[in-house]
Amino acid sequence: MKQICLSMASAVATAGLALGPIADEALAATDPYPSTYRPAPAPPTLIRNAVILDGTGRRLDGADLLLSDGRVVAIGPGLAAEGTAIDAVIVDARGRWVTPGLIDVHSHLGVYASPAVQAHQDGNEMTDPVTAGVWAEHAVWPQDPGFETALAGGITTLQILPGSANLIGGRGVTLRNVPATTMQDMKFPGAPHGLKMACGENPKRVYGGRDRAPSTRMGNVAGYRQAFADAQDYQRQNEKYAAETAAYDEKKKKDGPAPIPPKRDLRLETLVDAMNGDIQVHIHCYRADEMAIMLDLAREFGFKVAAFHHGVEAYKIADRLAREKVCGALWADWWGFKMEAFDTIGENIAFVDAPADGCAIVHSDSEEGIQRLNQEAAKAMSRGVRAGLDIPPERAIRWLTSNAARSLGIADRVGTLEPGRIADVVIWNGNPFSVYALADVVYLDGALAYDRMARPAQPQSDFLLGQPTGGAR
Repeated sequence: MKQICLSMASAVATAGLALGPIADEALAATDPYPSTYRPAPAPPTLIRNAVILDGTGRRLDGADLLLSDGRVVAIGPGLAAEGTAIDAVIVDARGRWVTPGLIDVHSHLGVYASPAVQAHQDGNEMTDPVTAGVWAEHAVWPQDPGFETALAGGITTLQILPGSANLIGGRGVTLRNVPATTMQDMKFPGAPHGLKMACGENPKRVYGGRDRAPSTRMGNVAGYRQAFADAQDYQRQNEKYAAETAAYDEKKKKDGPAPIPPKRDLRLETLVDAMNGDIQVHIHCYRADEMAIMLDLAREFGFKVAAFHHGVEAYKIADRLAREKVCGALWADWWGFKMEAFDTIGENIAFVDAPADGCAIVHSDSEEGIQRLNQEAAKAMSRGVRAGLDIPPERAIRWLTSNAARSLGIADRVGTLEPGRIADVVIWNGNPFSVYALADVVYLDGALAYDRMARPAQPQSDFLLGQPTGGAR
């Protein structure tokens, strides 16, 4: 076994390099742009003597974490690496804290890439209020340097969403934060798509100025309702075609011409998948009254809201969100930049988290904020404590890990350090809710992805190669 310190100076960050396409025709049939992500090989790793926040609400002091074959094997005090492999890596994390890899559920990296020039503005398809047929993954630029700086902040998984200009902006994609040549090399295998919707000022401002609907909040709601009503009709047409085809086949194809399938509609196809629960619905929505209307809309058309994003007034309906098991993906203190963003409080996240089934998430919506999600959570944690709530670190870490995974439909794989989960791990130089906190080491699938003290283990975007400055530090 090899004993090493946290510098890991000889390590090279190879996590997530693609090892070839997936040879799975069945998967390709259900997903025409399938993931080609392959975890990098990694030796068994035993992290010792750390303060561990496991993402389930537990804190373990002076504990160990054993990783092998890309998974969490065991967690607890006094673990032994014997029997795992002769080349197991032992990491002494005394004085450091360990958490699951952080997850950002609202990012535009790759679709609003750096540098911020017009050529990289691919997040909003502002040609129609309903563009449910577009997929953010088709615009992701893997060379965006923001991915590497996010990794330096402990971000291992992130959802890339379309922007909020449209009532229904299209599909989002969940990515693994690894260096890659193609979007498919980053795509989280088996993660469901997200559907980005937006209520409030943005759609009515974008389209009202063009003398076309929507120009009011009434128009917004009419637009959602018509889109989903059209999707219901499209679903009925396809169900009718399926029934007619089955009957035709049963009659041995002797009874006239074969049924003709409805014309494929990518926009309505996405909305049908959302109603069927195959896509996670994420809604940009600030005001409490509008969130309530969107919950009623979801009930009318039979879909489930995974999370309201931004939600500066979510605290006003925290009990209803908890009761309906809807997460609030929120900022710590962004407010006041437009009328619908005025009525917030610093305790918003803490109050959404407070009910028994509350699901609070800290998100970024920013290529800079994503680098410091832990500090954003610390601000919200502090305000909640000042209001009299009990929010220890082991509770607050869920805002960045397990709650986020839940809203993305991947909580059975990431977000906690339970045995069997994917080994996404961050070793921090201290309490991650300190303003001085830095991610020392980041693992993805148990493989070293980032080491703050070793330049070779800091991946660098192809776009920055050869430039005198740049790269994650």
